[in-house]
Amino acid sequence: MNRQGKKAFDFHALHAGPPFVIPNPWDVGSARVLAALGFKALATTSSGFAFTLGRLDGQASLDEVVAHVASIDQATDLPVSVDLENGYGPAPESAAIAIRRVADVGAVGGSIEDYDPAGRIYDLHHAAERVAAAAEAARGLEFPFMLTARAENHIRDHPDLGDTIARLQAFEKAGADVLYAPGLRTVDEIRTVCAAVSKPVNVLAVAQLSFADLVAAGARRVSVGGSLTWVAVRAMVDAAEAIRDAGDFSALKARLPLDDWLA
Repeated sequence: MNRQGKKAFDFHALHAGPPFVIPNPWDVGSARVLAALGFKALATTSSGFAFTLGRLDGQASLDEVVAHVASIDQATDLPVSVDLENGYGPAPESAAIAIRRVADVGAVGGSIEDYDPAGRIYDLHHAAERVAAAAEAARGLEFPFMLTARAENHIRDHPDLGDTIARLQAFEKAGADVLYAPGLRTVDEIRTVCAAVSKPVNVLAVAQLSFADLVAAGARRVSVGGSLTWVAVRAMVDAAEAIRDAGDFSALKARLPLDDWLA
């Protein structure tokens, strides 16, 4: 079994075991720290990566994402799943191409969402066709690639739980391995979604709910999106503002075990 095959096997095994957290690094350094801290898999963050380029979410190209994924994959021995946004094009074939491109550089999983950057959610039939094309591309690989299908309603100002469930059910039938509706805020919402499908559900962590809360509601996998990026940036801004406004350099006393994390 080659390196990518082993990562794919490990990733599938994780989904068959106890619920787990899959954190989202934004660069190679953060990926290596998360691996050193004992996490078992990594997922990229489109917003966090775009920030490293000085851009907003949705403004990185597929070529840039592929190069980013290659570096994240090589940084650790952990499986990597990729936030592929809408597949970088509305056509089903765009989603399929995105899956194949990141698989070519080491990814063993990836997500396709039903939101177009132009500002609309794809109609259900079109969205399911896109998931089916991505699933077909994933099945054509020489290793088991885990496809996550995302219903974006709840982070796109359309919190229609019934429509979200209908979409996830359609995506399950279209061949998705994992289902994901980012933006669910309550235990009841999460429980309702998890009970409506048979495939593992990824839940986006929210500050007011613990991992135990999410697992009790049915989550099999918990990701954090770009949040760790913003935690790091907030700490930098707080320190920089203290320097600018009060000449206070006390935050600079922070020391980290980089020799251990990056060994």
